[in-house]
Amino acid sequence: MDYELTEKEVAEPLQDLKEGMDQLENNKTLRHILSTLLTIGNFLNASNAKGFELSYLEKVPEVKDTVHKQSLLHHTCTIVVEKVPDSTDLYSEIGAITRSAKVDFEQLQDNLYQMEQRCKASWDHLKVIAKHEMKPALKQKMSEFLKDCAERIIILKIVHRRIINRFHAFLLFMGHPSYAIREVNINKFCKIISEFALEYRTTRERVLQQKQKRANHRERNKTRGKMITDTDDEDDDESGKFSSNTASSPSQPQGLEYAEDAAEHENMKAVLKTSLQSGESSASVVPGLRTRTRTRANRGRVGSCNPVNDDSPNATDDAADEIMDRIVKSATQVPSQRAVPRERKRSRANRKSLRRTLKSGLTPEEAKALGLISTSEMQV
Repeated sequence: MDYELTEKEVAEPLQDLKEGMDQLENNKTLRHILSTLLTIGNFLNASNAKGFELSYLEKVPEVKDTVHKQSLLHHTCTIVVEKVPDSTDLYSEIGAITRSAKVDFEQLQDNLYQMEQRCKASWDHLKVIAKHEMKPALKQKMSEFLKDCAERIIILKIVHRRIINRFHAFLLFMGHPSYAIREVNINKFCKIISEFALEYRTTRERVLQQKQKRANHRERNKTRGKMITDTDDEDDDESGKFSSNTASSPSQPQGLEYAEDAAEHENMKAVLKTSLQSGESSASVVPGLRTRTRTRANRGRVGSCNPVNDDSPNATDDAADEIMDRIVKSATQVPSQRAVPRERKRSRANRKSLRRTLKSGLTPEEAKALGLISTSEMQV
């Protein structure tokens, strides 16, 4: 008989069961979970129950709400995490219960009974052998071994009986009715607690991840729409000292850009006015831009009243080159530096040459619309 191995197979599960009961009894996280489940159940059922069967823990992950389709375990875990921030994942604190869930205690009781029967049989065999020739030293050694085994088996039986009685008392502590205590299977009870703790740990990790994501999202919303300098000044200890410089810095590039655009516009108007005045004094064509809605009658009228002289092409070309340079410069600017949004691309069907437009000239009405000549000059 391999007594040492058999004794170990009986003693270790009993020790795990004893430790597991102590872990469950002193675990604060389990108390908060069961209390929260009882409160939620009373609220949903509009009742005032004092407790519930632990077998209901198997159904907790399967019960879901009708709105977000989250399980009752998810809501319970969320409440426990919010109300008790120092709570644990429960599964890591009940390792003895997890080990006890893998043990068949009915088989353990049978093994203990088999040990007792084999020990008694060994005494009978020793008596039979002692009747024949046998060395006294060997007989003494066998007698001492069997006596020690018998004592340890008796102790194991006492330990087993006391731990089972303690388990029944623990069930009373957990709220089980006294008439149903002896019907509770130890293996099934430990398995229910262990599987629920594992589900709770998984759900708790998911809840904590969602909570961390919401915290990060709120932190991002605090700095959304602010410049990098603003966020740096908030982290700086001397943020009040540099707040005025930070507030005025965004408006400064806009003012410079607006001033440059205004100066460019005034220069363009000056060039057009100069070209108009030189064209009138030399009876040459006034350079300008042709509009898309110009009629054929206007073209004929302007062409008939503006004869071309020998000196006008050079002056017109110089003004046209200057205008072309300014247009190219404005067109090749970086898109981010433009104050005015880019216009929609126009059709190329009625597009005319800019140089031909400048040579053909502007009508007095178009020059007035562009603000190149005043009303008094038109009347004169």
